[in-house]
Amino acid sequence: MTSVARLAAVLAAMAFLILGGPAPAGASGAPVRVSSTVSYEEIGRWDAAKLNGILTKDAPAFFGIDVTYTPAVNAVRLYRITYGSVVPEKGNQPIVATGLLAVPDTGGKSFPLLSYQHGTVYGKEQVPSFPEQSTETQLALAQFAGQGYVVIGADYFGMGASTEPEGYVVKASQQQAPFDMLLASNAVLEHLGIETTKLFLGGWSQGGYVTMAFLQRLEESGVKVDAAATASAPVDVYALLSGNLDFPRENDATWMPTIFILAAFSYENYYGVPGLARSLIKDEYYEAARKLYEREPVEAKDIPTKVSELVRKDYFDPTFFGRSVLGRLAAGNDVYRWIIRTPVRNFYGESDEAIPTNLGRLAMTYQQAIGSGNTAVEAVSTGETTHRGTYAKSVPLWKSWFDGL
Repeated sequence: MTSVARLAAVLAAMAFLILGGPAPAGASGAPVRVSSTVSYEEIGRWDAAKLNGILTKDAPAFFGIDVTYTPAVNAVRLYRITYGSVVPEKGNQPIVATGLLAVPDTGGKSFPLLSYQHGTVYGKEQVPSFPEQSTETQLALAQFAGQGYVVIGADYFGMGASTEPEGYVVKASQQQAPFDMLLASNAVLEHLGIETTKLFLGGWSQGGYVTMAFLQRLEESGVKVDAAATASAPVDVYALLSGNLDFPRENDATWMPTIFILAAFSYENYYGVPGLARSLIKDEYYEAARKLYEREPVEAKDIPTKVSELVRKDYFDPTFFGRSVLGRLAAGNDVYRWIIRTPVRNFYGESDEAIPTNLGRLAMTYQQAIGSGNTAVEAVSTGETTHRGTYAKSVPLWKSWFDGL
């Protein structure tokens, strides 16, 4: 498949929302209000056979790798939660956001809880609260909820039913969304008569970034997290962007230009910097880039597959990029420079076309460089895996680690 064809496939998914197969059966009716800012509605029940189909057929087909998963043993009830939140970058402007709650259908009343943070997607509804459209969410549900974990997942601001512009790798907002989703989920679980015993975090790609940001917020708030795991996490946004500008690799993903697009427009919107995206993106690609960010129909041929084609020449000067508004904002959005106390495992792939090996190991390297070394963070290789393959291979490793705790 050519690079243009690969990008076309991504954009087709964005346009037609086909990632996850048919909608779940059994969705029920009216939302149930729990408080003035929290409500929920049941959107489906997936039985063990469906969950095991995800593990044995759907996930291997989508992620391009065969992995042995522990079979699901129970059905899962799915709920979409609607909750109030705020945008920190906009003076705590009140907004409404959505997310997914999945509860094992076992008759039990006490379960461990996994908060799953989703990766980069190109359709507004390819997110946890629309699980039929999110294969990565389906895998987390099949492996965790199908074995007795409550699973929750926030749709980031601008995604799901949110009417905000997307806040891609905007740290404070991407901390706020899962934080308030956790609070809302606890309120719904209490309403359902269910308690949770442990709190685990997990996330892939952008979701790995959000997982680390969320962990920092939880630790600063005094909330105990039993363990956190990521796959292919870009913990340093500046390093990710600079790598593509200054030290490109032969295997860099053909969709890396979309990362620059989403970050530039998100920073423009959330930090109030008019013209930021236009200063980065060449004139001939600006309109297509805007459409991509705003989830309007766009032709694959109108989005470059190389960063060097999309980005203006000035940004390839490291000094210029470092002093630019985009560079300075990116540098302020890292998610590994605090004293991490929670046990963390950052899984990385050695053939990952998006996250270089040393970026995957960066949080551990930084923590171990502090004095005699903070050993809370461990970087774990999944071998010669691609970006998708790293997640697929990491999920059962997360599960066995969490189970052991």
